[in-house]
Amino acid sequence: MKVSLHHAHLFASNVDDSLKFYREMFGAKVLFDLEMAEARNVMIQIGSSKINFYDQSPKDLGRGAIHHLGIETDDLEALVEHMKSKGFQFIKKIKKFGPLKYLMAAAPDNVLLELFEVVKDKLSEDQYKMISSL
Repeated sequence: MKVSLHHAHLFASNVDDSLKFYREMFGAKVLFDLEMAEARNVMIQIGSSKINFYDQSPKDLGRGAIHHLGIETDDLEALVEHMKSKGFQFIKKIKKFGPLKYLMAAAPDNVLLELFEVVKDKLSEDQYKMISSL
């Protein structure tokens, strides 16, 4: 038996704004956009991972049980420059922690993102394969 996390499901106060953000910043692809359970549901794919948006404002102002979504890249500096070119403003700079480089950023609806890179040459091949999803 195989088990795999398929997607995170997020409330979106404005689905179109959320879609625009994830498309422009990360090249997200829409897999479906349909009515389910009396609300618009849109699933996107970023790399091999998926996010499903439910067209309904978040139930509270916090993040509930979700702390953040981790988005991995093989070139964090290039991703940051790409996002800046789209008008995104970062509050902090990239941090380095052993074989990881990361930066936290806020997406629509106060969703916290961890943008990160696993630095391949700081790990053995086996360690890199265990940690990285690329």
